[in-house]
Amino acid sequence: MTVLRIYQQNQPEAPHTVTEDPARIASLLAEQGVRFEQWPTRDLPAGASQDEVLAAYEQEVEGLKAECGFRTADVISLSADHPQKDALRQKFLDEHTHSEDEVRFFVRGQGLFYLHLGQDVYAVLCQQNDLISVPNGTRHWFDMGPEPEFTAIRLFTNTEGWVANFTGEDIASRLPRYESLTGVA
Repeated sequence: MTVLRIYQQNQPEAPHTVTEDPARIASLLAEQGVRFEQWPTRDLPAGASQDEVLAAYEQEVEGLKAECGFRTADVISLSADHPQKDALRQKFLDEHTHSEDEVRFFVRGQGLFYLHLGQDVYAVLCQQNDLISVPNGTRHWFDMGPEPEFTAIRLFTNTEGWVANFTGEDIASRLPRYESLTGVA
């Protein structure tokens, strides 16, 4: 289930807001300029290729490209048996920004986005069907957990793909990680 937890950055031990209601999640994130939607699921075979995933969601992806100026889309898929899962997890765990919106649509599985917005940190556990668009310049990080299981469509305006500008802040290390928020080791 999709969950939003909001923490004060200086009191990361307990969230002051928790909701599982998709409409409330969308509203609270929209107040911060973050887009959150839920798209319908398409039936895809296990291990669907990038081309199959993009074809299944072609209408939605092309709509976002036209609306927001995205130039390219790809698919990232990670499983618990991926040989570089630890290195990939670590790569995304430090607070960073981008010079473009970071857009992810979860085709399967889940992942945890942390958005550092003012004095608060919004921890958004995204699940299958969830689309999140983090505006450019927003301080954030992503935790896929120690045993990742997800497939997501990514959209980019920069054809080179994911480019991060790390802030050097240690805030990500002070908030609960994926394991403690999901109960999944």
